[in-house]
Amino acid sequence: MKTSSILRIYIWITLFSIAMAFLETSVVVYLRKLYYPEGFFFPMKMMDKDIAIVEVFRELATVVMLLGAGFIAGRNRTEKFGLFLYSFAIWDIFYYVFLKVVLNWPESLLTWDVLFLIPTTWVGPVVAPVIVSLAMIAFALLISKLTSQNIQTRISMLEWMLLIVGSVVLIIGFVFDYVKYMLTYFSFAEIFSPSNTTKLMEKALLYIPTSFPWWIFILGLAIIVSSISTFYIRNKKVE
Repeated sequence: MKTSSILRIYIWITLFSIAMAFLETSVVVYLRKLYYPEGFFFPMKMMDKDIAIVEVFRELATVVMLLGAGFIAGRNRTEKFGLFLYSFAIWDIFYYVFLKVVLNWPESLLTWDVLFLIPTTWVGPVVAPVIVSLAMIAFALLISKLTSQNIQTRISMLEWMLLIVGSVVLIIGFVFDYVKYMLTYFSFAEIFSPSNTTKLMEKALLYIPTSFPWWIFILGLAIIVSSISTFYIRNKKVE
């Protein structure tokens, strides 16, 4: 595939992801006008049950759409995965860009945010997901570059394992403070039990983030970077 064709794909994936980010921002603007008219802050406020359920499935739908964009555009399975990472990262970064433009939020990159709700609440300073997104963009561009040189470019089993382990460590970092708080009231199993939703929400509404485990975050990011480095070195030799 010609360089111009790859560039065209990235342009359209970028535009798609930015548009998705604006849709995401629009929903959050509406929710904050309803529940946080004076501005978002912790502790969180009780949401209508139907809206809360829709929010969870909206998050899943967003991931599926970003995944679909990458898998439609990629030349092989590795690049499909890379373009999904790229799409997700652009969406995430511009989500915060649009929130800043529309609501003048976050106040800084160290402002805490609710990042995700599946399988439990993820929280962290805005800069953390932005850093992860930049790593995802770098990996995606590297995958496309190497795929252009060799269509057989693949992520090895070792590299996949490092990516998975690193991602799990990052997730642990994002849920660490919230889960630590909830463990003062519930067992670990109860925190993830769907039948315990009402009781969990009662305590969740009192939760205020205290500290972000940067050491866990840095460890997870380092593992992911080692996977990306291994991927590059191995495929560079194939040229």
